[in-house]
Amino acid sequence: MASGSAIRGSRVGAGPMGEAERGDSAPRFWVSYWCANGHETKPSFSQEANAEAPETWDCPRCGFPAGQDKANPPSRTRNEPYKTHLAYVKERRSDEDGQAILDEALAALRARRGS
Repeated sequence: MASGSAIRGSRVGAGPMGEAERGDSAPRFWVSYWCANGHETKPSFSQEANAEAPETWDCPRCGFPAGQDKANPPSRTRNEPYKTHLAYVKERRSDEDGQAILDEALAALRARRGS
């Protein structure tokens, strides 16, 4: 005997209802962006937001920045290598400054020890 379902293989809320269920979609405009690898990206923006499209957009394919000028895309960003704490200290202080700080710290340590 068949089950009591009048419509087999469907459920309440299944399938797209279109504009009647979700309401009207906002008017949109599309802007083309090109990255240094020549990939084109076309994100859409709402016309009602009264906002201008950003100058750059991250390429979803390669991750490089993309611009609106196809002939002159923005250059690739250069990633700085990871710096240690010591590298940052050496940028701020010279070897002579470091030696003076070390001598001062050793003198204070020796004074505490009483030697």
